[in-house]
Amino acid sequence: MESILKSIKKKKIPINPAVVISNKPDAKGLKIAQKLGVDIEVVESKGFKGSRAEYDKKIISVLTKYGVTPRNGLVCLAGFMRIISPEFVKKYKNRIINIHPALLPSFPGLDAQKQALEYGAKFSGCTVHFVDAGMDTGPVIIQSIVKVKENDTEKSLSKRILKEEHRIYPEAVNLFARKKIKVTDRRTKIS
Repeated sequence: MESILKSIKKKKIPINPAVVISNKPDAKGLKIAQKLGVDIEVVESKGFKGSRAEYDKKIISVLTKYGVTPRNGLVCLAGFMRIISPEFVKKYKNRIINIHPALLPSFPGLDAQKQALEYGAKFSGCTVHFVDAGMDTGPVIIQSIVKVKENDTEKSLSKRILKEEHRIYPEAVNLFARKKIKVTDRRTKIS
């Protein structure tokens, strides 16, 4: 999130950030967003008694309040460790993107770097993808490869992958903002 907001602030991405939403009131990203002059909202999930779809309706109402609509908005997930309801995904089809610390479709879900090391992968990396109803299964926008070293730990591999995440996530947002991404079925074409 910070990399994206800083790229926008430096005018590298022609988009206006409307709001940063967190489900945790103490999220580090909220302070970063405020420091960079972006509005923040908290829609706390802890103790929420309703369904995932009901929670997402609250998120959608905040997005709408700030003018982030299915016609003109982009929702970037960063550290938002919740599965989004099919209703939300359908409403914002191909307007929700996420970053994952693996080369999807390999190692979806949590602990991707640990999965890669345990599997004995020679390469890992990160993927920016559109969000669909599955977990880390949406159409791929950009990927970056990171070589797994013989002496890598989960921490050392994660650190190198994170560096690439900070590079490619703003790049994907820029491509979206410039209308350079076309999605057909599961494939994305970058023009």
